[in-house]
Amino acid sequence: MNTHSHNKHFDAARHVSGLSQFLDDMTVPEGTLHAAVFYAKTAHAHIRSLNTAPALALEGIHAVLTAKDIRGENQIGGIIPDEQLLADKDIHFWGQPLAIVVAETQVLAREALHLIECDIEALPVITNPREAAAQNLLIMPPRTVQCGNVDEAWAKCDVIVEDKAESGGQEHLYLETQGAFSVPTEGGGVKIVSSTQGPTAVQRTAARVLGLPMHLVEVDTLRLGGGFGGKEDQATPWAVMAALAALATKRAVKLVLPRQEDMRMTGKRHPYSSDFKIGLTRDGKILAFEATIYQDAGAAADLSPGVLDRTLFHCTNSYFIPNVRATGISCKTNVPPNTAFRGFGGPQGMFLIEAAIYRAAEQMGVEASEIQRKNLLRDGDTFAYGQVTERCQAENAWKSADAAFDFANAQKRVAAFNAANLLQKKGIAVQPICFGISFTNTMMNQASALIHVYSDGSVSVSTGAVEMGQGVNTKIAQTAMAVLGVNEETVKVQSTNTSRAANTSPTAASAGADLNGQATKLAAEALRDRLLAVARKELAANENDELVLQNEIVRKNGVNTDLTWKKLVHTAFMQRVKLSEQAQYSTPLIHFDKTTMQGRPFAYHVYGTALIEVTVDCLRGIYEVDSVQVVHDFGQSFNRTVDLGQAEGAIMQGIGWMTMEEVIYAENGRLLTDALSTYKIPDIYAAPKHIDVRFLENSDNPLGLMNSKAVGEPPFMYGIGAYFALMNAMKAFRPDATLLLKAPMSPERVLTELYETVMEIA
Repeated sequence: MNTHSHNKHFDAARHVSGLSQFLDDMTVPEGTLHAAVFYAKTAHAHIRSLNTAPALALEGIHAVLTAKDIRGENQIGGIIPDEQLLADKDIHFWGQPLAIVVAETQVLAREALHLIECDIEALPVITNPREAAAQNLLIMPPRTVQCGNVDEAWAKCDVIVEDKAESGGQEHLYLETQGAFSVPTEGGGVKIVSSTQGPTAVQRTAARVLGLPMHLVEVDTLRLGGGFGGKEDQATPWAVMAALAALATKRAVKLVLPRQEDMRMTGKRHPYSSDFKIGLTRDGKILAFEATIYQDAGAAADLSPGVLDRTLFHCTNSYFIPNVRATGISCKTNVPPNTAFRGFGGPQGMFLIEAAIYRAAEQMGVEASEIQRKNLLRDGDTFAYGQVTERCQAENAWKSADAAFDFANAQKRVAAFNAANLLQKKGIAVQPICFGISFTNTMMNQASALIHVYSDGSVSVSTGAVEMGQGVNTKIAQTAMAVLGVNEETVKVQSTNTSRAANTSPTAASAGADLNGQATKLAAEALRDRLLAVARKELAANENDELVLQNEIVRKNGVNTDLTWKKLVHTAFMQRVKLSEQAQYSTPLIHFDKTTMQGRPFAYHVYGTALIEVTVDCLRGIYEVDSVQVVHDFGQSFNRTVDLGQAEGAIMQGIGWMTMEEVIYAENGRLLTDALSTYKIPDIYAAPKHIDVRFLENSDNPLGLMNSKAVGEPPFMYGIGAYFALMNAMKAFRPDATLLLKAPMSPERVLTELYETVMEIA
């Protein structure tokens, strides 16, 4: 089976030529209405009254829907039922939806929003997770992951360091904002076209809110203009609102959020504030690590419990630490519910251990890379959550990166530059990563595929995977092509539809290609075997003859026959052989006990090591990322173009989170960074001048699709190295400074950190 000959992103040409179809490109039926959302302009309050009559009186307004118009349950919470679709009694965050205006045009719907009157009684606002924890405002009871005996281990440590580390939120800023289109169907049902990573979540929640069985709710997803986790659960409310409006008006309804409202009303990456204590031997072996992690969940649970689990699982990153105790506290604050974002809590946990190692290295007077290298995971080491490492590539990736990029020489070069330059300083950091692949909720690790081979030989593949620019459709098509021996033009991967693929997990956790690709492989193998049985009769082959499908021809004992793919399919059809196949794949081996916080939550781990170099202008606080050089564990990649694109994009997004992207809420809970003029993401000028991503050799992965490894999230974590490279450059300018362990390290922060003490003296 040749799976390594295709290094093409099948959607690329359509994307650049504008032919790819997104939600807003759909031709909607005549008479489609437009919806706009009326939301709270305060972060915490009791609703005294909501008067929609003035808006409803406007000509061209078809409905103004509030909580009392909901037919079923006013509840959209997934893990914990603690979030209303439309607030009825209390407001918990600035931007919380209160009403839906449905009008002839989008302009009219937005005009009517200004006529709705909401009388409120203001309540105290909390935006700090530690403050929420002090008041016992928690999403759920705290969770702890531990191994060894931390309390006894401190006595054996020569060096003990305690401090606090903080990482900020991050706006998803997908190119395509949240949106949905809905149309009533016969029998009182509804069809929803949604820009979602989780079509089944939309279906299940819409059924709950509309008071319908799931079979009367059809959800279709064409493709997304980006998701990054922001459309895993948070695409759901807008789709449900569109469906509610469609059933109320008996007309098609479209709801697409303007950018600023999308930013105000949706949750971000979770900010974290954590206390840590790390203990080491004199020669740099880490013996103990303890952490108390305060997660800012926002106003409702959303996916925070799952995000927190992954933080706890990744708070030792790529290192073996025999004694660990990490406690996660999910804190309820008055900001929009924070949600999934590439890495799903993993980056926050990994930043914490890297901050601890940085502080320990500082105290010991050694390079952080010395401590990192000495503590790398090896086969047979056990993670704090009970899983034992297998096929561990931590040391292999480190050594390969060192051989390729010469860490010692790079450090010498940086030191020489710093000695020769007074106001410009370079910093360098090594960043190893280890990231677990699977949904940490074991039940979610399942997927299905439905393949139809039509009588003309063309092939249709339906799965639960959602294409959002990451190339999952390419990998699924490649899988079908490889198994069936057909060409690219023969296979079409269909939109993601709950009628064709039921009970699907969201496309998230980097597991989209693994789960749905494996299901595709199983279905394709069953079809191939069935068709080859037909070929065996047609060619009068005996049981010892080897038959394979390759390049749309049946080959017998390595020689082409005159039986083509099309001829074979037509023959099978005439013989009434089944040409459709459905298959399900469930990830083997994984299990996890939430009561003990022990088990094997991940099918496998992805490893890698990066060397990041930066230059800081210490007079102005501005900086450049000079280079990011990486050896990354892709397993046996079967599409290097797609994988490389994912790695480079993830690195850039990770650097953005650690450097310039700053989510700021005012004390009253209002988002201040709610536009592209106030929220800065990396542009072409912020990109590293040099990115070199290399594929780790000799890595195989039997539990991955075609021996490959998931790629969506792991490379994001290399961005953490950019933060510590900046810290090292700043220390070169002010060796006496104790810099705060607080991200993002924006240019403003660089400047204030460099001169804070100077300014205090002045």
